[in-house]
Amino acid sequence: QVQLVESGGGLVQPGGSLRLSCAASRSIFSIKSMGWYRQAPGKERELVADITSDGSTNYYDSVKGRFTISRDNTKNTGYLQMNSLKPEDTAVYYCNARLVHPITRSDNLYWGQGTQVTVSA
Repeated sequence: QVQLVESGGGLVQPGGSLRLSCAASRSIFSIKSMGWYRQAPGKERELVADITSDGSTNYYDSVKGRFTISRDNTKNTGYLQMNSLKPEDTAVYYCNARLVHPITRSDNLYWGQGTQVTVSA
């Protein structure tokens, strides 16, 4: 069974940066597409950014110009680079990816376990 494993969250001061990573627990699976979501206390989960199979990206308005989503196909890993962080970016961040089996070529959607990002002085 394959899972998505996230890392990179933590506590950062306003204006600081963090980079989140998301990788399949079994490296033989490749990433077809990926999205990063976040959920703050008392709020619904929202899409922050996504990247399609052809590399097209899309960003939530409040993070445009500050966050960058990317992927490294050689490592089957996706990233969310977050710069100029604000207190309102505080949330649990989840990655969501469609992973492709190397032999069957079937793809399924998976969620990561979530990683806490806290922006505070």
